[in-house]
Amino acid sequence: MNLETLRTVYDQQGPFATVYMEGRSPAADAEKQVRLRWDELRENLASAGAAEEILAHLDDTLIVEDITEVQTDGRIVVANAGGIVLDEHWDAALGTGDVAHYGQFPELGAYVREGSRLVDLVLIIADQEGATIRELRVSPQHEATQHDESLVSGDSDEDIHAPREGALSHNQIRRRADEIVKDNARAVADHVDEIVRVRAPELVVVAGEVQGRTAVKAELSTRAGELLEEVSQGGTDDDAAEEALYSALKSLASDRVQAKQREHTENLSYSKAHDLAVEGQEKVSQAVQRGAVATVLLNYDVRSEGEGPILADAVLSSAEVGLIDGDVADGMAAILRYDVATALAD
Repeated sequence: MNLETLRTVYDQQGPFATVYMEGRSPAADAEKQVRLRWDELRENLASAGAAEEILAHLDDTLIVEDITEVQTDGRIVVANAGGIVLDEHWDAALGTGDVAHYGQFPELGAYVREGSRLVDLVLIIADQEGATIRELRVSPQHEATQHDESLVSGDSDEDIHAPREGALSHNQIRRRADEIVKDNARAVADHVDEIVRVRAPELVVVAGEVQGRTAVKAELSTRAGELLEEVSQGGTDDDAAEEALYSALKSLASDRVQAKQREHTENLSYSKAHDLAVEGQEKVSQAVQRGAVATVLLNYDVRSEGEGPILADAVLSSAEVGLIDGDVADGMAAILRYDVATALAD
């Protein structure tokens, strides 16, 4: 997750109200349901001391004309006295529940965890004439979100299918057909390479016809090749093929998220052995306030008490945030930029 996008939130003046509303199935009485859910959260915020002007900003954001979108997509909204400072879809699993926080810092731990479990990828559905290219955000738990789609092919309109008779002409046309396939694949690869350069996805996934996949893989740049995964399941022929394809993508995303989690856990173990890591809220907070933290590590799915201000300091000091599934004090740890003694020295 690109934490720099949250810097503008943390640059604002508190106190903040942070509201999470889970996504639910669309319903005919969506407006009534959202109003009832928000009314309860609103009362909780008011009881916690949220000013009416903050609550009014949230009213205007959550109780809208197209309220079904709030119902089905879920929402995270952060507001202060000046207005709304964050308003994003909240793709939490059904059953997570609605929750609201009020305090001097926005409570973005759940949002950051969700973002850390998302994988940005480029999907290439290739054939011999080119490819459909989709830019996706895929989660192991949720439906994929598509940001863009392109249809890419080469410039030739010639037939790439060779005749069955005539040996000499067959060989000539076959060679020409192979050249066209290669040109088409090069056009696809050039387009993908530009996406990789600009968007920096975590994975490049090639699917589709075997011949098309082979041709595209041969033309990809070294950088794109380093991110490459290949799937043979599914396609775009019908709903069943699409479902099989996206099931394979979710599996790849799950593998990627687990690999990052293992990497963070291994880095923590190594750093602890070399006095380059701390555990527990007090030590992590102290280190991050001093700009000594390279990476804050949070429990994979359980909120840690006091993580709001720690995340704020992490983002403002350009530290990274990762997830671990290990047993650490207070559910949080930090990998340091320099040794513990220096990081925590009075």
